[in-house]
Amino acid sequence: MPDEPRDPKDPPGPPENAEEVARQILLRRLTDQPRSRAELGQALRKRHVPEDVATRVLDRFVEVGLIDDAAFASAWVESRQRGRGLARRALAAELHRKGIDRETAGQALETIDPDDEAQAARRLVRRKLPGLARHDRTVAQRRLVGMLARRGYAAGLAVAVVRDELRSAEDGADAAPPEVADAASGSDDSSGVEPA
Repeated sequence: MPDEPRDPKDPPGPPENAEEVARQILLRRLTDQPRSRAELGQALRKRHVPEDVATRVLDRFVEVGLIDDAAFASAWVESRQRGRGLARRALAAELHRKGIDRETAGQALETIDPDDEAQAARRLVRRKLPGLARHDRTVAQRRLVGMLARRGYAAGLAVAVVRDELRSAEDGADAAPPEVADAASGSDDSSGVEPA
């Protein structure tokens, strides 16, 4: 059975000291980006580090604070909620895929304020609205609610936010000065003559 190709980043030669090889793999993975214990355990299994050695090295990294699933989960939630506008449900699914247990994920997700989550949904909708201007209200509403649903927002919140933002956009177009309203409606009066 052919051996799996060696990762060029792995230490050269046969693993004479499995613990040292495991430490090097973990340090390299942690240098790239923060990772959960489960992700690092998977990396060690992939490189055929014996289970007892992997457990011992992972435990030592947890003990000295190099692996901290609670800190990882909190940082992940903050980053993904702020940067991508993800809601709790989507973040919980991502943390689960990263191997974070429910209790730790729940603690990290508790830091999300419901008002902040609603504001993030509003920002996402406002960002997408200009690209949907050529579509009728029903199509725009369906697409915006779908976008929020894919990011983990509850249906009730998504529908309410989209309805409010569409109404605000329509009211804003109605209340705009004539030249702005004309541009928004697509009419083009290029005669340069002011209407009487």
